[in-house]
Formats: sequence, C-alpha cells, structure tokens
Amino acid sequence: MFDKASQAQLIDRIHRLRPDASRRWGRMTAPQMIAHLNDQMRHTLGDASAAGRPGPLRNPLIRYLVIYCLPWPRGRIKGPPEAFVSKPTMWEADVATLIELVNRFVARGPAGEWPDHALFGRMTGKRWGVFCHKHFNHHLTQFGV
Repeated sequence: MFDKASQAQLIDRIHRLRPDASRRWGRMTAPQMIAHLNDQMRHTLGDASAAGRPGPLRNPLIRYLVIYCLPWPRGRIKGPPEAFVSKPTMWEADVATLIELVNRFVARGPAGEWPDHALFGRMTGKRWGVFCHKHFNHHLTQFGV
C-alpha cells in the first residue's frame, strides 16, 4: 500500500468496481464489501477498536506466512466482527470514504504508529501495508476487478 504504483492501481480498481458487480465467491455484495473494507481501514488507522483474539495467527511464523506467502482461501476466512459493522449507504459516498481512508493510511507512512491487529497482534507499518494490499486485492478479485 505504501508503494505509489500499487496504491494507484488499487484505487483505479476500486473506481472500476460497480455496485452491481457479480461476486466470484463468498456472500457479500460489492456494496457490502466496500463497507467491510471501510471498517477494516478504520481499525487499521485506530479510528475503531477491535478486541484482540488469541489464535494461531499471532504466531510470528504463521503470521508471516499468511501475510507474505500463502494465498488467501476464497470464502473461508472469517475476520473479526468489528470488520463487518457498517452497512452500505450511498455507493459514491462509501467509495469516496474508502479512498479517503486509503489516503490517510498512506500519509501515515510505514514508520507511523499502528494499532494491533485483532487476529495477528502487533504489526509494523510495513506489515500493515502488505496486509491491506493483500486484503484489498482479495476482495477486488472477488468482484472481478
């Protein structure tokens, strides 16, 4: 997410997404997915809290493999409930909010202060950047963009 070219590509893909896009897997609609990414970014930025949960993803080796190496299974990952709080409102407004959150994220930079992830625990800015990019890519691919 901190690489300018990657950031521009993700934002372009977000703009190409349509509210009526068909999903390739999972249960969310495109508007629900945008609301979900907004919730995740609010957690990432520390605007919203998410209770830490124990589990194998807190193991440094497993965390590294999941964030950097392994493909995410389609339709089998369950994020923390706090990442599914918001309901879609107006498409354009929800997309604009997501772009604003991405810009805030990038402006903080990898050396900024970052909260713990609810499932992965302590995360550096660099790791948050890779995680967010992978998460966005997963969901944008889910909807064919």
